[in-house]
Amino acid sequence: MPVELPSRDDLQLVRRTLEALPDVAEAEVFLIADGPGAAPAALVSGGHPQPEALPRTAHLGGAETGVVPRCLAVMDRAAMLAIAHTLHATGLFRGGRVHGWEEVAEALGAAPRHRWIVRRWLASDETLRPPSRRELATAMRDLDVARHELGYPAAMGRFFQAALRSLARLVRDEITLQSLLFSGGGMTTALGNYRDNLISRHLNKAAADAVAEAARTRGRVLEIGAGVGATTDAVLAAVDDVDYLFTDVSTFFLDAARERFRHRPGMRYALLDVNAKMTPDEPPFDVVLAANVLHNARHAGRTLAAIRELLAPGGTLVLIESCVEHHLVSASMHFLMSPQADALLPGFADIRQGQDRVFLSRTEWIRQLAALGFRDVRAEPAPGDPLAAAGQHVFTAVRGDHHPDPAPLLSKAAEALPPHLVPREIHTVDALITDRSHRP
Repeated sequence: MPVELPSRDDLQLVRRTLEALPDVAEAEVFLIADGPGAAPAALVSGGHPQPEALPRTAHLGGAETGVVPRCLAVMDRAAMLAIAHTLHATGLFRGGRVHGWEEVAEALGAAPRHRWIVRRWLASDETLRPPSRRELATAMRDLDVARHELGYPAAMGRFFQAALRSLARLVRDEITLQSLLFSGGGMTTALGNYRDNLISRHLNKAAADAVAEAARTRGRVLEIGAGVGATTDAVLAAVDDVDYLFTDVSTFFLDAARERFRHRPGMRYALLDVNAKMTPDEPPFDVVLAANVLHNARHAGRTLAAIRELLAPGGTLVLIESCVEHHLVSASMHFLMSPQADALLPGFADIRQGQDRVFLSRTEWIRQLAALGFRDVRAEPAPGDPLAAAGQHVFTAVRGDHHPDPAPLLSKAAEALPPHLVPREIHTVDALITDRSHRP
């Protein structure tokens, strides 16, 4: 007589039961041979994720950041109107007609790799109303005033204006965003985006302060995806004697950094890709810094787990990440995230999969870090801080090592599950990196 094996629903029940236990962050359940049949077994990682980051008592920015919510709203409105103008220029929406995204993308002549951006544009009700020429022109002038108030240099104003006026050409791949951001092969515009503005100054300073605090007695720093070196500048101004490994996926940025920081002692340079195996031939680092780069990871959890292994016990991870998909981002920086020409979708394999988004939310980053065994997870600015309107956050976390005891877990599972579903074995690991699209 055939032996009935536990079903997929049974394994889901076991997993949910284990993940509900106080000492378990994540569980992965599988079958092992058990006589003529099979029985559940499990791998678990320890420590429930913190629902919120540890609190900070003061605002990250000073009184000057009070302008941030208003100015960003003005800039975002200009981007929204530019998107709406681009969509309605197809002529598809006359008379309030409704069209599927494929038809809109076809009418725009959108390159296959940028079609996910068209879907994002159509997901907002705000883009369905056509703006008048006067309304759009006024919004573009207001954008430049707001840009100036936020301290963005004139080069960034030209970049924003060029991108918003060129959306149809960008989505058709007639021009690239890189050609606008690195106009003339220089980095002045990019530095305006990542360093030379009110928001970035406060975020970079907060990250630099966190690195300096952690490196006071621990002097080995790895920066991942250092790019134009905007955060590097702030860190090097805050620390003295450190061994600093500046890495990026591009030799263009490495060569520029070698020249720029040539008089700074302790600087080293290497290629490193967040989507490749990150195993530099180096002892563990005391601090790992990753500013505005980890959203490029195809699987954020796997990349964080790899970074965790680069840290010494008790080492500190410092991140800067965007957590909100503003219209201004969808009309500019999202073009940097489109896949190569031979792929149709952004290659995300984590919780972003199939959602046409690039960024993890503030809460998702906190939970990812805690699930991987990081402790003392903090996120700045706090929700009530005016700077939070930017949707960018500085995350700090300390590598911890917590393994739950399997024996109590087995006892608690036996109390909650039918006898035939109680795991025969439970093994504890530092972290579980799972592809949720394939798990039971």
